[in-house]
Amino acid sequence: MAGPSLSLSQQQRQIMTLAPQLRQSLEMLQMPVLELRAAIIKEMEVNPTIEDVSDPAEVMLSDAMPEKEEQHATDDGLDFNPDIDAILAQDDEWRDYFLQGMENAPSCEDAEEKRQYLFDSVRQKKSLQDHLMEQLTLTELSEDDRELALMLIGNINDDGYFTGSLPDIVMVSGRNESHVLGILKVIQSFDPPGVGARTLRECLMQQLDMVEDSPWEDEARLLIDQHLERLAAHDEKFLCKTLSLNREELSHVIALVKSFNPRPGRAFEAQNTEYVEPEVFVVREKGRYVARVDNDNLPHIHISRNYRKLLEDKSVNAETKSYIRERIRAGAFLIRSIYQRQDTIRKIAQEIVDNQTEFLNRGIAGLRPMTMAEVANKVGVHETTVSRTVANKYMHTPRGLFEMKYFFNPGLKGKDGISVSNKSVQDLIKRLVETEDPADPLSDQAIEAKLAEQGVTVARRTIAKYRGILKIPPSHERRRN
Repeated sequence: MAGPSLSLSQQQRQIMTLAPQLRQSLEMLQMPVLELRAAIIKEMEVNPTIEDVSDPAEVMLSDAMPEKEEQHATDDGLDFNPDIDAILAQDDEWRDYFLQGMENAPSCEDAEEKRQYLFDSVRQKKSLQDHLMEQLTLTELSEDDRELALMLIGNINDDGYFTGSLPDIVMVSGRNESHVLGILKVIQSFDPPGVGARTLRECLMQQLDMVEDSPWEDEARLLIDQHLERLAAHDEKFLCKTLSLNREELSHVIALVKSFNPRPGRAFEAQNTEYVEPEVFVVREKGRYVARVDNDNLPHIHISRNYRKLLEDKSVNAETKSYIRERIRAGAFLIRSIYQRQDTIRKIAQEIVDNQTEFLNRGIAGLRPMTMAEVANKVGVHETTVSRTVANKYMHTPRGLFEMKYFFNPGLKGKDGISVSNKSVQDLIKRLVETEDPADPLSDQAIEAKLAEQGVTVARRTIAKYRGILKIPPSHERRRN
């Protein structure tokens, strides 16, 4: 029989109590393993009911997981569920809360909406794209133009440059090129200065346009527009003659140009990533690849039996029991969250492995296009869950160590309409350039033709973009006698 009805104020207090716990669970999901280990150790320092099992082999499996979760027992070591239900059953108030919650449970749709809100409210480092989209909401663009702007923002790389293909965007959006460029111009007015540029010259020019009352503005504009290569070569004699400046005046112009940021997006790059520890190990078993989550780097924790017994001890006063009960609740939730985190990583990693078997067999040539939405649909979670799960997580594979998000990439049209990973295409371009005749290097048109011979259709502008990503100079700069 359910407990007494809860007043609205009681329900509100319980929701406020649960929200931080759910938030903790979501934050743990996106923590790298070393951060998670530190967080668990910190929690153990303040919660005496949590114990570290010195020898995980001594923990009985039946004590580690309830019967309904035994199918997930492939990752041994963590005492994920030490009779949590039994612990909570000792607490009538806690049990009544859950029973009441079941009676008043909202529809599945409402519950999922609230759950997603909590996911989206977890604080993360702001990316360049997030920063640009926030500014987009302040513009007076129409809804259609906002959608086009979002498409353009999605083609801005971490350096802050627009790397998309205008012909492709024109075709997809149904807008003419001048309209697309007009929306791109709006984005180029956003912070940071220089963002959305297509070339270094354009990036520096955008920043120069924001300079006020500089006596060297005209000379800097001419230097950026026509003589960046000479500046890179430190050809001061040529620059002095061409700009009609003496060396001291030229130094002022160069100082102005060098004050601009050639990679404006880098201000939003994640910092302080000092250590990489793989959380997933891919092994081959019975003819297929299996993703295993490594639990060895995490403390093997469970709820202290001594504190559980204290709840049944009639000599212990009510205030002490209340404290113990609260600490056990927190500890049980922590253990449950760790288990859910590890299980979510395992499921998503296995889906990645199943999709990228050819990559594991053949290397980058076998990398297939894959999106987070596809994996989310297969695993049965929201796309944002996949995004947070793979963030800052690494997978050790037979092909080496890779960040989990490496395996998510869009595709290009290949032979017989089959999509080819853009990373695979970049690898093909790299191999073509590595084997070209240095005296007669391949032009972008020649690369386009050779890719077509292999059944891969790539626009010349896309080839130029990929060359930029790979830091491969154009053919005239690669020519060697």
